Amino acid sequence: MATYEITTRSIRGDLKTDTMILNMGPQHPSTHGVLRLELVVDGEIIVDVIPHIGYLHRCFEKHAEQMTNYQQVIPYTDRMDYVAAMGNELAYVLAVEKLMGLEVPERVQYIRVIMAELQRIASHLLAIGTYGLDLGAFTPFLWCFREREKILDMFEITCGARLLYNYIWIGGVSHDLPSEFGKKLKDFLKTFPKALKEINDLLTFNKIFIDRTANVGVLPADVAINYGCSGPMLRGSGVKFDLRKNEPYLVYDRFEFDIPVGEGKMGTVGDCWDRYYVRVREMEESLKIIEQAWEQIPAGDVHSAIPKKVRPPQGEVYFRTENPRGEIGFYIISDGHSSSPFRVKARAPSFVNLSVLPEISRGYMIADLVAILGSVDIVLGEVDR
Repeated sequence: MATYEITTRSIRGDLKTDTMILNMGPQHPSTHGVLRLELVVDGEIIVDVIPHIGYLHRCFEKHAEQMTNYQQVIPYTDRMDYVAAMGNELAYVLAVEKLMGLEVPERVQYIRVIMAELQRIASHLLAIGTYGLDLGAFTPFLWCFREREKILDMFEITCGARLLYNYIWIGGVSHDLPSEFGKKLKDFLKTFPKALKEINDLLTFNKIFIDRTANVGVLPADVAINYGCSGPMLRGSGVKFDLRKNEPYLVYDRFEFDIPVGEGKMGTVGDCWDRYYVRVREMEESLKIIEQAWEQIPAGDVHSAIPKKVRPPQGEVYFRTENPRGEIGFYIISDGHSSSPFRVKARAPSFVNLSVLPEISRGYMIADLVAILGSVDIVLGEVDR
């Protein structure tokens, strides 16, 4: 792998005769949204990558501060990471509940765990399906969407929505689980392991796929930590850190499950294949959590703790949870007398994880950049929140 020394001046101004600038995106099938990558290349070799964001501003923080109450912010959290909306809602709601000192019924906590883990599986299915598509494999994409549809069906019968849910409320959830939810969940738990094996046989251990992803985009553990990476990006580099284990919330401390990390089975620890395979194994662990949660879920009223008026005392809070793409956190300031937050700040994992892209791309081929970016698994809605 070639090593280059390059300065900002050489990127913007006096280019060497053997380098040139290429634009990838913002309208490009492999940038997973409106992301522009400014590539400095020497032939086919990447000398540097400069990500340009800001094409999908959500203005989330300012929207949140202009709402008339805390509950109205929840639909805006959905639209950040729009393929993992349940996780966004959960982190925000837990932050408000912590600020208020609000205790919710155990049934609500179990329902939230089940929904969050179903959302994790649905999000990872989208991630690995589109990743295969990026590298030329079409069939796994269809199989992943087939399984994801089963989860979206469960969400739909529960709250009426398939993408943006507004389901997890402050103090509870909008609807209790319907009677048919249990049957659909048990059917999914029974059939999904077989479907996952088929995906592994076709894609995960496919020689061409391994050749495209092993030893590519290697992210050392110390670099991942220094950049603040989290989720599969961090665990793919061999760092065993997961908020569900390290800082348990809800009832996660009652379940037995493992934290998959990159092991360099096909190449180097922290390469694209490791990040991909961590997501595959995380789906298996999510199944374990859901099975245990469904067996233990108690009866109860999911609306009993929902306050008639949400007005936290004066103060500030930060709460973080483990979303499919990593640590999502919300920092909230309450002035103590208003029904709307004084300040809201979101810590979005895709934004942080994207920042390491130049470090893991230099010296690789342009074709490898497609594999590297796909392995980061960004959602531009929360990058440009």
